[in-house]
Amino acid sequence: MSKRDFYEVLGVAKGASADELKKAYRRLAMKHHPDRNPDDSESEVKFKEAKEAYEVLSDPQKRAAYDQYGHAGVDQSGMGGMGGMGGQGAQGFGDIFGDVFGDIFGGGRQRQGGPYRGADLRYELALTLEEAVLGHEAEINFQSLKECSTCHGDGAKPGTDKKTCGTCGGVGQIRRQGGVFAVQQTCPDCRGEGRIVEDPCKDCNGQGRVQQSRTLSVKVPEGVDTGDRIRLS
Repeated sequence: MSKRDFYEVLGVAKGASADELKKAYRRLAMKHHPDRNPDDSESEVKFKEAKEAYEVLSDPQKRAAYDQYGHAGVDQSGMGGMGGMGGQGAQGFGDIFGDVFGDIFGGGRQRQGGPYRGADLRYELALTLEEAVLGHEAEINFQSLKECSTCHGDGAKPGTDKKTCGTCGGVGQIRRQGGVFAVQQTCPDCRGEGRIVEDPCKDCNGQGRVQQSRTLSVKVPEGVDTGDRIRLS
């Protein structure tokens, strides 16, 4: 089934201004939003159509590609190669609000002498229908990890040194024999650093990181739906 013309979906002329596009989209999104029309498959389809059309036409680069090549200019597999809903722009609506916050909370070790990738934090945000349709800026309070100011992330008590790891001999890697194959792995005791804490820092219990409270301002885009997520990094 072929896609409808994006201008037709929004009910605007091809030369519509950005403000006209926004007003048309908001009207349709408010009318067909799934929260207002539960179990209405037709409204769900119209809501998704309006969201896709607005995402393309509100972006000058994507709109130019669409005006020149049609849907092929913005579809990921199309001749324009602009990515469309499958490309970079789709992340804005893609999966909004559950997955949140990656490596910026940093810490640990993952390779010899290097940092572990921070664990993702998840946060659920409740929005009113108006906020979901029109967009919203929300403040999120959460706990994250920061470098311990006492040991400066080392994990060892100030004035003491780490000792060479006895498991890997200080190389950060161990070899495990599996039949005819030998597998090299990160040392589980020193986590690839080659040294271990003998006298841990009391403020962070040898972890090198401590908890801190943070507040983050998050801009929720227009047209989000229940279960959508946004990823911040």
